[in-house]
Amino acid sequence: MCRHLAFLGPPTPLAELLLAPEHGLLTQSWAPRHQRNGLMNADGFGAGWYAPGDPVPARYRRAVPMWADSSFADVARVTSSTAVLAAVRSATPGTTPDEAAAAPYTDGPWLFSHNGRVDGWPRSVEALAAALPPARLLGLEARVDSALLWAMVQERLAAGAAAPDALAAVVADVSARTTGRFNLLLTDGATIAATAAGDTLCWRRDGAGTVVASEPSDDGPGWQQVPDGSVLTATREHVDVRPLVPAQTGAAPSQGSAAASRSSSSSVL
Repeated sequence: MCRHLAFLGPPTPLAELLLAPEHGLLTQSWAPRHQRNGLMNADGFGAGWYAPGDPVPARYRRAVPMWADSSFADVARVTSSTAVLAAVRSATPGTTPDEAAAAPYTDGPWLFSHNGRVDGWPRSVEALAAALPPARLLGLEARVDSALLWAMVQERLAAGAAAPDALAAVVADVSARTTGRFNLLLTDGATIAATAAGDTLCWRRDGAGTVVASEPSDDGPGWQQVPDGSVLTATREHVDVRPLVPAQTGAAPSQGSAAASRSSSSSVL
């Protein structure tokens, strides 16, 4: 498993988003509070962010736990951005251990992360891998389930799919062949798309910006839980949650899944 977070809002130091909160991503690397599978996320981490005037995000990734990298603390303290995606990693058995396997993955303006695992990796998704164009398959950053999911999302985006539709389609394709947990997170610096399919996801929008995360980074008000079996779309101005088709999630939706159909675009929390 993993924990991840995406942010859109006014220029904000990375340290304020990831390191300073009492239950932020740094703390979640060793003591997540809502993680359904696994105890720690010590197999690497990464952060991606956007600089003014440059649509291509920068990345910082390491194969060590976030708490073990003092250099990142300095980078995060002096780096501010209006859009961030970051993750801490708990590796799926049999996957690459180096920093190339750590999210976020990137292509052009996109940053991507996967919180979960593909059961039966890699044999369970051989047919999906074989269906990718050879250039896409050869371009995988790492031998890891998350990188394959990202390649599948890239194919959907390249074909013109909107970000939430691309994520939902990939969840459907993989869930038709195997079980697993498929919480996907994607941003281009202007919009966030995410799926809740097997693990926790929440969001908060207030004057400090919009945050979509695996779990709340503090105990303050305004956090909204995303029902399992949902796809979320967020900007600085609104958040919309709608259901995935239950058969696409690979598991029966939770009792709260029916609530996913309501729009949250008018909520200011």
